[in-house]
Order: sequence, then C-alpha cells, then structure tokens
Amino acid sequence: MEQNFTTPGGAIQPQEPYINGEQFPLAIRWGAHFISFIFHPLFIPAIATWFLAYIQPGYFTGISPHDKLLIVIQVGFNTIFYPALSVFLLKALGFIKSIFLKTQRERIIPYIASNIFYFWIFLVFKNQPEVPVILTGFTFGVFLASSLALIANIYYKISMHALGAGALCGLMLIIIFSGFSYAFFLMAMLVFIITGLVGTSRMIVSNHMPFDIYSGIFISIICQLIAYSIFR
Repeated sequence: MEQNFTTPGGAIQPQEPYINGEQFPLAIRWGAHFISFIFHPLFIPAIATWFLAYIQPGYFTGISPHDKLLIVIQVGFNTIFYPALSVFLLKALGFIKSIFLKTQRERIIPYIASNIFYFWIFLVFKNQPEVPVILTGFTFGVFLASSLALIANIYYKISMHALGAGALCGLMLIIIFSGFSYAFFLMAMLVFIITGLVGTSRMIVSNHMPFDIYSGIFISIICQLIAYSIFR
C-alpha cells in the first residue's frame, strides 16, 4: 500500500507506509480490523458518555436512569447516526469513492459535517445545567480536535482513529486530575493499552505513517485538556 502525501501547493508525493500490513498473518489483520471497527472514531463520544453514565456514575449523581439513557441516546444520534448518514449520502451522490474515506480529499466534507453535529451536541449540553460539566467539556474537546484535524488534513492524512482514542485518553487524564480511586487506575491503564492497540491496528490495516497516529493522539489529548480548563 502506498500513501499519497498532498503538499499545500497541491502536489501529490507518494510515500511508502511505515508498516506493510500484508506481511502479517491473516488472523492478526482480522484482529486489527476488529479493533479498528470497535473503536471507530464515530463510536468514541458515545462510549465516553456511556462510561461516565454507567461505569463512573458519580458525575451523573442526581440524574434519573431515564435521563441518563436519553443523554447517551442524544450523543449517539449526533455523533454516530448523523455523521454516518452524511458519509453514506456523499457516497450515494458520488462525492466520495469509498465510505472508508481513504484519501485526504474525501475526508473534507465528512469532517465539516461531523463538526456541525459535534458543535450542536455541545451547545445542547451547555444549555442543559443537569448535564455533567465533564461531559459538556468532553464534547467541546471533541469538536476542537475535529476542527484541528480538518486543518491538519490539508497537509497530511491524520488518523481519525487516533483522534478518537486520544479523546478517551484525555478523558482519563481529566478524571485523574479531578481525583480518582485506586480502582479507576486499572480502568485508565486499560484505556491507554487500548489506545496503543488502536494505533498499531491502524498501522497494520491502513496506510498511515507513525506521525499520523502520534499527532492524532496528541492533538486530541491537548484539546480535551483545553476544554477541561475552560469548563471545570
């Protein structure tokens, strides 16, 4: 597989991927595809919301089970259903060649569409005092990271999976900074391990360079910390 690197001037320069996935056994490649699907960036906001609502429920104290479920559903619709629908419509209309968004150009409109929905769910939560501040800040951090990724996409193919995994890492760091129990330490370590697995999986089954992965994780973590500093 070969990655095309688009310079600001529009020239396309081919680059060899750091890892050739074909050199790995089929079972490893299937495992990499499975991890890539489970931790697809569209799923990350919903996973984080579910985690805060049901695994770390202290942030949802005073919120009824019905309202917690509604919040998770709201996040799911705005960050999974609508962005995915946008991609399928773009494919059906011929604006993109693949729903997997393999090129930088194909990712421009989906980034913009996702940003609209991310910002919308942030505004909704910001105007609902019952929604935990940590969740409002998280959605804003996701919006910031996606906006920076749209800019970075002009210059190189930043990994969207790395952005999603970085958002989870940022959330774990925020919870740690806010005070945490020793039981949570194991959960945080699990998320950091998953982030490593996601990055490795994208190196195996996609044509990303190491910088695409590392920069995605770094940008997303920084955006989460910025959002936390604003809304805490």
